[in-house]
Amino acid sequence: MEARNCNETRVVRTSRIFPNDVNNHNTLFGGKLISDIDMIASISAVRHSRAECVTASIDSVDFLSPITPKDSVCIETFVTYTGTTSMEIIAKVIAENLMSGERKIAATAFLTFVALDENGKPKKVPAIIPETDEEKKLYETGKDRAEKRKVHRRNSKDLASVLTTHKPWE
Repeated sequence: MEARNCNETRVVRTSRIFPNDVNNHNTLFGGKLISDIDMIASISAVRHSRAECVTASIDSVDFLSPITPKDSVCIETFVTYTGTTSMEIIAKVIAENLMSGERKIAATAFLTFVALDENGKPKKVPAIIPETDEEKKLYETGKDRAEKRKVHRRNSKDLASVLTTHKPWE
C-alpha cells in the first residue's frame, strides 16, 4: 500500500452564504457548517483510502469568527495523520469578505474517518506524507490528538453505560 501526500487528499469548496443559511444573528448556522465540513472531509477520506469511509468522530470544532451573508465560505480539508484503519482530517474554514477581500480563519475542526472493506469491516489505510510546514506541524501533533481521542471515546462509552433509554413520558 503506497503512502500518499497530504495534497492528494485536499478538497476545497467555496460557496456563498444565503438567507436560508443563517441563524437569528444573521450569521452562518453552525449545524449547517458542521454538515458541510463532514461531507467535504469525507471526500478527503475516500481519496486517501480509496474505500468507503464512515465518520468516527468530529472533535475540536472551534467557531473563531462569525460568517455573514457578506462573506464567502471556503472549506478546505485534507488528511493530516493516519492510524491503521483511521484517518484524521483537518477542516479549515476561511471566510472572505466579498467586498473588501479580507480573509480570516473562521473555524477549524478535526474529524476522524475509518475506511471499510467490502464487508463493512475496518480496512488498513495508506500512510500520509506531509510536505508543507503546515502539513508537517499537523502531522507531528497528530499522534497526541489521536491518543486524546481514544481516552475521550473510552470516557464516552463509560458515560453511555449509565445513561438510560427510558421514554421520559412513561
